[in-house]
Amino acid sequence: MDITLPRLRTTGRKNVADFEIEKPQSKKKTWRVLIILVLLGLAVNLVLPRMMDIRQALEVIREMTWWVVALAVLAEGLAYLGYGYCLRALLDLNNHRLSIFEGAMISMASFSIGLVAGGWIGSAAATFRFVNKSGASKSSSTIAGILPSMLVNAAIILVSVVGIAFLAFTDRITQGQLLQYGLFLLFLIIFTYGYLLALVFPTGTYKLVNWALWNWARFRKKPYDPAKTKQNVNTMLKAWKSLRKGSWLRPLLGAFAYILFDMTCLYLVFLAAGYQVHLGVLFAGYGIPFLIAKIAFILPGGVGVIEATMAALFSSLGVPKEISIVAVIGFRLISFWLTTFIGLALSPFLNRKKALEPEEIPAN
Repeated sequence: MDITLPRLRTTGRKNVADFEIEKPQSKKKTWRVLIILVLLGLAVNLVLPRMMDIRQALEVIREMTWWVVALAVLAEGLAYLGYGYCLRALLDLNNHRLSIFEGAMISMASFSIGLVAGGWIGSAAATFRFVNKSGASKSSSTIAGILPSMLVNAAIILVSVVGIAFLAFTDRITQGQLLQYGLFLLFLIIFTYGYLLALVFPTGTYKLVNWALWNWARFRKKPYDPAKTKQNVNTMLKAWKSLRKGSWLRPLLGAFAYILFDMTCLYLVFLAAGYQVHLGVLFAGYGIPFLIAKIAFILPGGVGVIEATMAALFSSLGVPKEISIVAVIGFRLISFWLTTFIGLALSPFLNRKKALEPEEIPAN
C-alpha cells in the first residue's frame, strides 16, 4: 500500500543531499544575525550586573583566582574533545577514521554556524558538510549530523533529572515547579526521540511524519519530496539499529563527557570566584536552565534564557547573588562566546576541503 502523500510540483528543482544547503546563506545575512546575537548577549550581560551592587561584582572579580579560570577554559576544551570522540565513535561504526581533534573542531564550527543559520538544523547541516568533506559517505555524514545532538540531549535529561530530584528531596521545589519541569522533560524526550516509534510502528509513524512535513511545505509554499522524507527516516532508523549490541556505549560516553566537562567548567568558575558549589546544586543549576533552553529553541544557543535562569536559580539555592551573576557571566563567556568565535574562525579552514561524492570514497 502506498503511504506517501501527493508530491508537490518540483519542476526545476535540483536534488540535494539530506543535509546539503542548496543556496548558502549570504555573508551579509550571516553577519546581520551574528550582530543581533551579540547585541542580545551584551544586553543580557549588562542587565544581570544591575541586579546587584556593581562594587560587589568588581570585588568578586578582583579576588578571583585566575589560574582556576584557566582550568575552566581547559575543561571547556576537554568538553569539545568529548564531543569529537562522540563523532569519531559514530564514524568508526561505518569504518571511517576521524581524529578526535578534527571532530572537536567540526563540532565547534558547526555549533557556531547553527547560531547564525538555522539553529540545530543548521548545526546538523554544517556537521554533515564538514564530515563529508573529511571523506565520509553521505549516509555516515547524515548520522554524524543528527545522532550526537540526540545523545547530548540524553545527557542533559539525566543531569536535569538528578538536579530536580535533589531539589525535591531537599524540599527546595514546589509541586507546581516539579510538574512544570516534568512537562519540560516529557516534551524534550518526545521531541528528541519520538520518531523512534517507527521502530515499533514504521508505517504509522512515517505516515504521520510525511503528513506533517507535507502540510508544512504547503504552508510555506515550498516543494516537498516524500521520497526524501522516507530516505531520512530510514537513515535514522538504520543509525539507531547500528548502535545495538553495545556499539552505542562509546558515542554515548563522548556525549556525556561533553556535558560533564561543561559542568566542570561552570564549577571551576564558581571556585575561582571563591565559592564551592554543592554537587546537587550544581546539577540543578546547570541542568534545569539547559532543559528550559532546549524548550525555548527559538533563541539560538539559549542566549538570555540560560544566563537569567541560571543566575536566578543559583541565587535561590543559597549562592550569594554577586557570585552567582559573576560566575554565570564568566561561564557563558568561556563556554558560549569564546567557543562561538573560535568556531567561526575554524569554519573557513574546514570548508577548504572538497566534499567527496560516494564514488570517490575509497572502499574499506
